[in-house]
Parts: sequence; C-alpha cells; structure tokens
Amino acid sequence: MGASAASLFLLLFSILYLIHSTHSLNQEGLYLLETKRSLDDPQGSLSNWNSGDPTPCNWTGVSCSPSSPVPTVTSLNFTGLNLAGSFPASLCRLPNLEFLSLSWNFINGSVSSSSLMPCLALKHLDLSQNELVGPLPDALTDMTSLRHLDLSFNNFSGRIPDSFGRFQQLEVLWLECNLLFGTIPAFLGNISTLRELNLAFNPFTPGPIPSSLSNLTSLQVLFLASCHLVGPIPPSLGRLSNLTNLDISTNALSGPIPDSLTYLSNLVQLELYTNSLSGSIPKGFSKLSRLQRIDMSSNHLEGPLPDDIFDAPKLESLHLYYNHLTGPIPAGIARSTSLVDIFLFSNRLNGSVPVDLGKNSALTILDLSSNSLSGSIPPGICDRGVLRELLLINNLFSGPIPKGLARCRSLTRVRLANNRLTGEVPDGLWGLPHVSLLELSGNFFSGSISPAISSAANLSNLLISDNQFTGPIPSEMGTLSKLYQFSAANNRLMGPLPASLCDLSHLAQLDLYNNSLSGQLLRGINSWFKLTELNLAHNSFTGGIPPELGSLPVLNYLDLSSNSLTGEIPTQLQNLHLDQFNVSDNQLNGPLPPLFATAAYRDSFLGNPGLCNDLPGLCPGSQVGSHNHERMIWLLCSVFILSAFVLISGLGLFCWRHKRFKNEKLKIENFSWRLIPFHKLSFSEYEILDCLHEDNLIGVGASGKVYKAVLRNGQTVAVKRLHGAHSDADGNFEAEVTTLGKIRHKNILKLWCCYVQKDCKLLVYEYMQNGSLWDVLHGCNGKLLDWHTRYNIALDAAEGLSYLHHDCVPPIVHRDVKSNNILLNAEFSACVADFGVAKSVPAIGLRPEPMSAIAGSCGYIAPEYAYTLRVNEKSDVYSFGVVILELLTGKQPVGSEDDINLVKWVSATVAEKGTDHVFDPKLGKEFREDMEKVLKIGLLCTSYIPINRPSMRWVVKMLKDVPGTDIISRLEKKNGTLLPHYQESSDPGCITLTRTNSNCSTEVNEFLFV
Repeated sequence: MGASAASLFLLLFSILYLIHSTHSLNQEGLYLLETKRSLDDPQGSLSNWNSGDPTPCNWTGVSCSPSSPVPTVTSLNFTGLNLAGSFPASLCRLPNLEFLSLSWNFINGSVSSSSLMPCLALKHLDLSQNELVGPLPDALTDMTSLRHLDLSFNNFSGRIPDSFGRFQQLEVLWLECNLLFGTIPAFLGNISTLRELNLAFNPFTPGPIPSSLSNLTSLQVLFLASCHLVGPIPPSLGRLSNLTNLDISTNALSGPIPDSLTYLSNLVQLELYTNSLSGSIPKGFSKLSRLQRIDMSSNHLEGPLPDDIFDAPKLESLHLYYNHLTGPIPAGIARSTSLVDIFLFSNRLNGSVPVDLGKNSALTILDLSSNSLSGSIPPGICDRGVLRELLLINNLFSGPIPKGLARCRSLTRVRLANNRLTGEVPDGLWGLPHVSLLELSGNFFSGSISPAISSAANLSNLLISDNQFTGPIPSEMGTLSKLYQFSAANNRLMGPLPASLCDLSHLAQLDLYNNSLSGQLLRGINSWFKLTELNLAHNSFTGGIPPELGSLPVLNYLDLSSNSLTGEIPTQLQNLHLDQFNVSDNQLNGPLPPLFATAAYRDSFLGNPGLCNDLPGLCPGSQVGSHNHERMIWLLCSVFILSAFVLISGLGLFCWRHKRFKNEKLKIENFSWRLIPFHKLSFSEYEILDCLHEDNLIGVGASGKVYKAVLRNGQTVAVKRLHGAHSDADGNFEAEVTTLGKIRHKNILKLWCCYVQKDCKLLVYEYMQNGSLWDVLHGCNGKLLDWHTRYNIALDAAEGLSYLHHDCVPPIVHRDVKSNNILLNAEFSACVADFGVAKSVPAIGLRPEPMSAIAGSCGYIAPEYAYTLRVNEKSDVYSFGVVILELLTGKQPVGSEDDINLVKWVSATVAEKGTDHVFDPKLGKEFREDMEKVLKIGLLCTSYIPINRPSMRWVVKMLKDVPGTDIISRLEKKNGTLLPHYQESSDPGCITLTRTNSNCSTEVNEFLFV
C-alpha cells in the first residue's frame, strides 16, 4: 500500500506540475513584462502581452526561434510603436536575443555600457529615430557578433569612442544626424568588414576625409554629407572597388575631382554637390557602367562639359547645377539611352542643345534654366512620351515651339520664360491635360490664346506676360476650375473680359496690365473669394467700378488706373484691406468715400477731374467769398434730403431683411437635416437655425458666413454656414469633417457637430470670445497683448500643430496656418481653426503628390510650396514661423517696410541693424532675452530651405525652454562657443541646423538638440 500511495502521489504531483507549467509564463516573458512596465505605451501597441500566456512568442513585436526544442526569444521589433521612456535594460537579459529594433519611438535618456553588457548575442541593433542623448556606449564593441548598428537620428554627443575601431564583424554603421564632434577618426578604417558607413549630418570639427577609409575594401555605401570636411578628396578612395553610393556633399572640400573616382566601376550614385571643388569634370565616367546618378551641383566646377560623361551606359540622373561650367552641351548627351533627369541650370553653358536630345532616352525632367543657351528647342524632346517637366527659363532660345511639344500629354510643368522664342503657340500646347504651370512670359510669341485651352483641366498657373499676343480672351478660360494665377500683362489682347471668368473660384491673381481690353468690368464676381491681386490698369475699360469688389474677402492689390471708368467710387471698397490701391487717370466723379478722403490715398485718385474732395491736387481750386452763402444753402438742403433718404431706405431695408429672413428660415426648415455629432450634444438644429440671421453675423470667410449662437442652456457656439459649391467642393466633405471631428486636443478648435442638407451644411464650433489673433494683434486691441500673452499664444498654436503633424494617423497638414486661423478664448488661450484646405500626409516613404493649386494665404505660403505645389508638414512650419514673426514685430505678413514680405524684412533688419529694430515697441525691453530666443525659432521655421526647418514637435520643445535656459544656450555653454554645426542659411540673420540626409527616402528633418 505504501508503494502504491507513493506512486499515486508522484503521479498527481506530475500532473499538477504540468498544469502549472502550462499556464505559467516563462522567464523570458517575465523579462518582457518588466520591459513593458518601464515604457509608456500610449497607443496600446503592447496590449496583447498577457501574463497568462505560456510564452511571449505570439506577442506583438516578438519572434522566437522555431528550431529550438524550447521556444526562445531571438528577435524584438518595436519599430514605430510610439513607445516612450528610457532604454529598457531588461531586454538584454534575454540570452538568445539576436535582433533588436526600437527605431521610430521616443526612447530617451542615455544608454549606459552596463545596460548593454548582457546583449552579447546581438547581431542587429537599431535605436534610430529616438531621443537618446549622451556619449556613444563603449560596450557596443563587446558584442562580438554585431553586424548591424544604427544609432542615427538621435542626440548622441561627444567623440566616436576609440573602441569603435575594434568591431570584429560589423557590416553596417549608421551614426547619421547626431551631435558627434571631433574629427572623423582614422581608426574607422580598421573595421575591414564594413559595407555601409554613414556619418552624415554631424557637427564634426573641420578636418579631412581620413585616407584610411580606403582600406575598407568591402565598403558599398559611404555617406559623409555635412560633416565639415575640408581639404581635397583623397585619390585613394578610388580603391573602393565595391562602392555603389558615394555622398560627400555639403562640405568645404576643395581641389579637383580625382581621376581615380572614374575607376569605381560599381558606382551607381555620386553626390559631390555644395563644396568648393574646382577644375573640370574628369573624363572617364563613361567607364562606370552602373552609374545611375551623378550630382556635382553647387560647386565651383569650371570649364566645358566633357563629352564622354554621357557615354556611361547606365547613367540615369545628371545633376551639375549651380556651377561655373562653360561651353556647349556635348552632343553625347543625345546618344545616352538611359538618361532620365538632366539638371544643368545656373551655369554658363552656351551654344545650342543637341538636336536629337530626347529621341534615344526616356527623358522625364530637363532643366537647363539660367544659362546662355541659344538655338531652337530640340524638336524630339518628347519623342518618348514621358517628359514631365521642361524648364528652359532665362536663356537665349529662339524660333517657334516645336509642334511635338503640343502632343506631349505627359507634361506637367512648362517654363520657357525670358527667351527669344517667336511664332504662335501651338493649339495643343494650350490644352495639355496635365500641365499645372505654363510659363511663356518674356518672349516674342504672337497669335491668340486658343480656345483649346479648355482641355487644360489641371492648369493652375498661366503666365504669358510680355509677349505680343492678340485677340480676345476666350470664354473657354472660364472652364479652368483650378486656375490660380493668370498673368498676361504687356500684350495686345483686346475685347471684353469674358463673363465666364466669374466662375474661377480658385483664382488668386489676375494681371492683365497694359493691353487693349475694353468693355465694362465684370459683375457677379462673388466666386472670386480667393482673389488677392487684380491689376487691370492701362486698358480701355468703361463703365463704373463694380461694388462687388468690396466683398472680396482677401483682395489686397487693386489697380484699375489708366482706363476710361466713370461714376463714383463705390463705398463698398472701404471693406477691403488694400496694400496697393490705384484708380488714377480715369473719368471718375463724385465724393470720395470717407476712408479714402485722406492724404494717404491722394496718389490713388490722381487724374480724375470729376472727383470732388478737399485733398490737394485732386480737384481744381474752387472760388470762395461770393459763393460761400450758396454753398451753405446747398449743403443744408443736401443734408436734409440725404437724411430723408436714409430714413426711408432704412425702413425699406428693415422690411426687406425681415421678409427675407422669414423666407430663408422657412426654406431652411422645410428641409430635413442630417446630424453628424462628434460630442454629446445638449441642443437641437432648431436652436441653431433660430440664430442664423444677420444680427448674429460675426464673420465672413472664403467659404461661408459665421454666426454667433447663444443657446437656451446658456452655451455659446459659433456656426459656420457653407452654401452651394463650398459645401462640398472636393466631394469629400463628410469624410474630411469626420476626420477633423475625431480630433481631441485643447489647442484644436472643437467641432461639436455638423448638420447636412442637400446644398447647405452647418458646422458648429466652440465659440472663441476674443476672435482671431489677426484681429487682436493688428486691430485696435493690439495693446492687450503683452509679451507673456503673445508667448503663450505661440506655444498653444505650436502644440496644436504638433498634434496634427505627429499624433494624428495619418498626419494632417493644415495648409492655411495664419493669424486669422488662430482663435483666442476669453483667457487668450489659442486654438488652431479652419481646416477647409487641410490634407492628410502620404505614408512614410511615399512621395507627396502635387496639389492642383496653391492653398494658403499671401505672406504665409512656404516658398517651395508656391513653386512645386508639393505639400508636407514643413509648409505648415514655415507659415507658423511667419505667425511668430507677427507676434514679435506686430507687423502684418505682407506690406511691411519697403513693400517686402515680413520674413525678408526681419531677416534683413536683423542682419543690418540687430534684433532691437524688429521687436514691437509695445513689448518693452524687460523680456528682450526671451524675445530674442523666440525670434531665433521664428527665423529657423521660415528658413528658405525646407530641410533646415525644425519639426513642430521640436518647435514646441524649443518654445517651452524659452522662459529658462534654452537648449541653444545650453549647447553653446557646453562647448564654450557657437557650435560648429550651426550654419548661416540663405536668409540673413537666420541660424539653422540641418539634420536631413538628402538620400533618405523621406524628409525626416529634426533639430540637432539634446
């Protein structure tokens, strides 16, 4: 019995042990749970990490070895999970861990050698795109199996440790975009196994390229862009026979390009731009059978272009712009069968372009702008049918436009301005379906604008000024629904303006200066709600000035001078905020509207003898003395008649408005409304509808009217009413509004709900008592904004934009950041508003598609956006930088001193006179140090080059540091001087830090800050 009992006990114990082991997490899982507890996981990415599982092998990011009898963790991939916290040392307690990636997270703090010591089995370590600081850990070289090490896009500082020269099997070393200093160490040439070495965009001490790097015979990729390299390129680099990518751009390298580089037979991409290299391009690149891209732009290369460079059978991209190259373009360029992109702009090339260019290779982009090239445009330039961009501005080309271009339906941008081209423009070129920019200005073109232009469905910018075009403007122009700019000044156009132009709802600039146009000015222009510039001067227009001009919300440039206009100046023009206003040399008469009856506007009305006003120079001197009595009687009679007229008109207007309101309300209530709620509501649509009358009108925007609605529960909301075309301009209204309705952030204007009807939509927002920043800053209440208030407004707006860019999935680009769209509540806390043109950003790695037209407002639009129509977060950063400059200076973004924009004025003034001359005098001097810090941020945000602008996340970080010791000061104090990685940008007085590698697939542009 005893033996049987013992056996039974053992059996039961074994069963219980198996049950227990089946439902207990193993030790590796416990280590991982410890890791989870040490990290912040805002998106719940690790929510399926369950302590009840026997192993962690099915958890997010965890992979186990399938071949082991007992599963063991070998790989952890946490890329892009938005995890935050310090480096989890518990991960290195996993004994068989070979692969670890924490890239694209918010891992911060330093990485100590002790925390990495147990990770001896690691072969792949990726900590890139985080917020790590401190020195590079020495213990990395103790990982004898390590093959891949990526620490790029962090804030590691100090020198590269001597131990890094002792890696035994390392194949990939990426340290790009950190704060490393000292010279590039020669001992890196000892890592004989290296295949990729990337040290780009670090503030190294100026020094040469170590010749020892030529010992890395297995090297395939060498990226040393923006490393403060000086001296010549070592000829010994020609020994790196396996090299496929060589990027040593954006340095201060000098001397000639070594002939030895032409022996790199496996080279696919060569980047030498933005250096001080001299001499001519070495012959022999034709031997590089795999070469696909050669970029030697922005150097001091001189002399002619060698013919044999185009014999390279695999050469796809040729970038030699911004140099001093002379002579003709060699005929060999036309023999290439692989060339796709050719960028030779801003050189001193002359002669004609090879006549067969484009016949043998599938050219997509040809940019020969700003040279002295002559002759005709090659007739077969688009024979392969894939040419997208043809950019030939500022040359001496002559002759007609080739007829083949008129059949090139792949074209998106055509720039032929400032040449000597003649003849009529082929009908087909006017109507190319994909062209967004057609620039023909500054030539000798004749003929008329073809009605075939109606086929140009994507045309956004039509620039044909300074030619000899004749005939009328065709009515088909009104079908170009995306037209943003139409400039046809200094031609011979005649006839009236076609009424169809009134339908161009995206039109922002209309310049028809100095033509022979006649007839009356257009009425019914209410669709021109985006128009900022209207120049019809020096024509033969007759009739009166349309009062409708006064209702255009963003018009700031109006020139109707030198015509034959008659009648009075409409009082409605007083509603405009004009930087340029001129109606001189017409036949206008009557009194001036009160706003214009000042000396400041005298030059706007010269040459109109019929205008009666006391402004000197406008009217002939009137007789006094005997006529004083008659004038007094006439004045009294006029006052009596006017008073009676106003009284009668007021009564009539009241009756009309009351009747209209009743009809409108009845019309609205006869239709059913569909509610799209985004929060719990305590009101109905009937309460909203009762408030939609003119007495509650608080604003008129480009897409509708805004009303203040006080509800029965005491709550106040703002209601934006969209009508007709504006209610669903892109056909995606509900999808976009639903996306915005899901946004939850204290600095994003809350959208309570949306009411949808057939042709009308109501957006119900939270009410902001102090209106827009524009009104408070530039209006009569500007004195209310002290420095602390302005600083807090900037920080609030930055946090709102940072949320859109970094916390929304997908990210949202506002595209119309301006002080009008920053609203202030009763406590002057700011919210970002008006997402009428907001767009989602493509996924990482995808190239953003160009917009069909420029969205945004004059003075706030980023320079690259206006040029390329490509939008990303950096466009918003530029606009926000303009807002910062508004807050600091108190000036408007356009119309500043000397009629230049605010960014240029601030940059120039800082460079010439210092910062004291740009600050708003209302702010005083007690906070001057903090204001200078914010000024630096504003100038960084408005850098001309997008890669030099910080992300909004870093803008928030910098602004938060302003009241104390800021990051810049800490870095300068630490190094004892201005850090070597600071670079003067193209904007005077602007200090920028660049942390973008031009070779990255995405523009990941961050600030080099700890």
